[in-house]
Formats: sequence, structure tokens, C-alpha cells
Amino acid sequence: MDHAAEAQRTDLMTITRHVLNEQPAESRGDFSILLNHIVLGCKFVCSAVSKAGLAKLIGLAGETNVQGEEQKKMDVLSNEVFVKALVSSGRTCILVSEEDDEATFVEPSKRGRYIVVFDPLDGSSNIDCGVSIGTIFGIYGVKNKDNPTLEDVLQPGKNMLAAGYCMYGSSCTLVLSTGNGVNGFTLDPSLGEFILTHPHIKIPKKGKIYSVNEGNAKNWDDVTTKYVENCKFPKDGSSPKSLRYIGSMVADVHRTLLYGGIFMYPADKKSPNGKLRVLYEVFPMSYLMEQAGGQAFTGKQKALDLVPKKIHERSPVFLGSYDDVEEIKALYASIE
Repeated sequence: MDHAAEAQRTDLMTITRHVLNEQPAESRGDFSILLNHIVLGCKFVCSAVSKAGLAKLIGLAGETNVQGEEQKKMDVLSNEVFVKALVSSGRTCILVSEEDDEATFVEPSKRGRYIVVFDPLDGSSNIDCGVSIGTIFGIYGVKNKDNPTLEDVLQPGKNMLAAGYCMYGSSCTLVLSTGNGVNGFTLDPSLGEFILTHPHIKIPKKGKIYSVNEGNAKNWDDVTTKYVENCKFPKDGSSPKSLRYIGSMVADVHRTLLYGGIFMYPADKKSPNGKLRVLYEVFPMSYLMEQAGGQAFTGKQKALDLVPKKIHERSPVFLGSYDDVEEIKALYASIE
């Protein structure tokens, strides 16, 4: 046994150590405790996803969620896991989940000063074919923890204190920003710890990939149609962009973050307000993109400036490399 190598393994930057290092000296540790409970939820879901087929968790639970989508058993389980983990942390006062019609107000004895918005299992329709899926989350502060209201939740994305996602794929990867850039952690199954593997993620200024569901092309507006046409047939003599679309937002955004390019879910005739939910899909991913040096745009404004009116509100989004998003912004500006 190589004792020197084993000793080296203990000097790792775990996600807990990283978060503690980043917190201000006067901090009480509440935020670190909350993140620890989110990490615990991610580990649990990662374990459940990896053996979903064996445990017969694949398939429909027989109910339909608030979005009108049939709920998979894994969706239901993941939602319960995160709600319980977040409430038991004693650091949350309001929870908003994609799977629940109403916001959950934590009972006064377990209340803390944070609001967590989350999609417990994004892309769960892809479980059956083994495609990467994930959990998306965002954290806000509450004005008055003794009297939290829905108004506290309906804040613009720029007010978020932290955001991240955990991707369950060939490895379990957690990408997090607490407002000081973006870092990626990979779960080491032998230690049960998330280890820092992607420090200071920066998205390339311009990418070679565009990511969009082209099956909706006949319903797109003129700007999206023109932009995608430019990706395929560039007028400036440059090489065309490659199309990559998984259909699982976490996986598509993760690839965009690492390799650059643009991820789009535009509004169309069928979904005039777009398809992605503002609070727990658009905001956290836009926050991460901006922290990594990219941009996020709705077609009308900066995504993080949007002020939602309902907890399950939807919005179009274009996010990714700075120059690529700048190009689509210029196209929208030219038609105004």
C-alpha cells in the first residue's frame, strides 16, 4: 500500500472546505449548513438514479404535476428528498419546487433566512435511455424570516446569493457559484465527497456549437430562424457551427459552459412565453453563465433582470458565450 499516495488523498479541496473558505470571517455558517444539505440531497438522488432500473423507479407514478407533465417515480422521490433535506437544515423559510403547485412555507420552529428554488430532477424523461439528467437550484435571502411572503420569492435573478446544478451522468458533477465565479466538483464514490475538479470555470468568449430543438423550427420567430441559418450558413466565410442538442437542460448547459457556444429555448407560436421556468431553470443557469463570463438574454432583456409575477412563470432564454449571445441581441435590436 502506498501510504504517501493515500495521505495525499486527504489533502483534497472538498465542496464543504471550498464553501467554508469562501465565507466571510463574520459568517455564522448558516449558508454552509444549507449548502451541505443540498449536497446531501444530490448524493442521495445520484445514488437513486444510478440504480433506478434495478429498484423499479423508472416509469410513471400515475400523477401529473403542476406543469401538466406526467410525473416519473424518480421525480416524486427526488422532490421528497430535497424538501426533507432543506427543511431539516433549519436554514430555509420558503421552498419552490417544479413538482409542487404552491410554495412550501417552512414551519416557524425550523425556519431560517434562505429561500431555495429548485427543479429536483430536470430531464427525467431521459432516465429510461440513460441520458444525463440533473438537479438545478438557486438560493435567495429573505427580508424577514419571521414573516416570509411570496413577494420574497418573486425577485429578479440578479438578487440570487448562489446557484448551481448537479448532473447525474457518467460521473456525478456539481457546478456551483456563490457570486465569486464558478467551480465544478466531481463526486468521488470511494470517499462519498465532492472534490474540486473544475476550478474557476470560464466559458470561451465565442463557441463553435449551437444547441436548440430544431423540431420546433416551423414555429420560431424570424430572429431565431435567421440566427440558426447564420450558424449553418455563415455569411462571413467562417466555418459553420455544430449542432448539439441532448434535450436535458443540465447536460446541454454543462457542455455549453465548458466548450462555449449558445443554448437556446426561444419563444414560438406554440409556447409564446417560452417553455423553461424562470425561477428554477432560467435564473440559476443564467446566473452561472454570467459568473463564468457569458451572457443570458430573453429576447427582450437581460435574463437576470426579469421580475417574475408567478412562481411557475416561463420565459424564452438564449445563454452562452458572450459573443454568441451578443450576436442574437443585435438581431433582436435590428427589428425594434
